[in-house]
Amino acid sequence: MKLIRLTQVMECTGLARSTVYKFIAEGDFPKPVKLGSRVAAWVEAEVLAWMESKICQRDKAKA
Repeated sequence: MKLIRLTQVMECTGLARSTVYKFIAEGDFPKPVKLGSRVAAWVEAEVLAWMESKICQRDKAKA
């Protein structure tokens, strides 16, 4: 299991910082893991699964 920081999440998804946190608040993005009082990271596999689900939604909409 690999943890990735916000900059890597943003790079991987193409989302802005504010959008990542907006999606988290809406329950539409994986929640970060607190590593300290001011440090958080995301489980890479959860972010990748979220991206895959978005691709699947797109493909279902085409059909």
